[in-house]
Amino acid sequence: MTSKMTRDEQVSATREALLAAAERLFAERGVHAVGNRQISEAAGQGNNAAVSYHFGAKADLIRAIARKHAEQMERIRERMLAGIDGSTDLRDWVACLVRPLTEHLETLGSPTWYARFAAQVMADPAFNAIMVDEALTAAPVLRHFSDGLARCLPGLPPGLHRERTTMARHLIVQMCVERERALAEHAPTFRPTWDDTADGLIDAIVAMWQAPVRDS
Repeated sequence: MTSKMTRDEQVSATREALLAAAERLFAERGVHAVGNRQISEAAGQGNNAAVSYHFGAKADLIRAIARKHAEQMERIRERMLAGIDGSTDLRDWVACLVRPLTEHLETLGSPTWYARFAAQVMADPAFNAIMVDEALTAAPVLRHFSDGLARCLPGLPPGLHRERTTMARHLIVQMCVERERALAEHAPTFRPTWDDTADGLIDAIVAMWQAPVRDS
């Protein structure tokens, strides 16, 4: 029994080391610039086939990284949604879009790589669908969020709703990338904390959602 537990612990530790190394390298260099050999070496694994053995193809490795973070962020979002059920304050619902990522990044310490990893994957047509799929695994939570947001913006046409949702998503990720990179490089940041960063994003996104609709 002890031997089996030790083996399981070793496998788990190896997987976590590979995930952490891949996330960092993908964030810093881009998805296509990094091969399995580099990931294995960065994770301290002598076997260059370790990535394939534990995860399969690169897409499966990316999915495993995305899922690990998505699960943690959805727990934060579920907690926030439970606290604002029925609210018609747009700021409450935008906070549920912003703070799961900023809170999660804060809990990871510094430096972090997830925001830069997400930006690299989202910019790649071959892998962007993975991030979308992982987000959709929390479909009931997302429907709750979408319904709440729609109640705050009853006159916004569906096309503009989708467009501004996409704008908000890119703004959140890119501003988190800016802060994450600055912290990693010990450079100045726009705001002193992740909580303050979230406040600034919420202000900007609320203003964007409330921007007047120009007649076409």
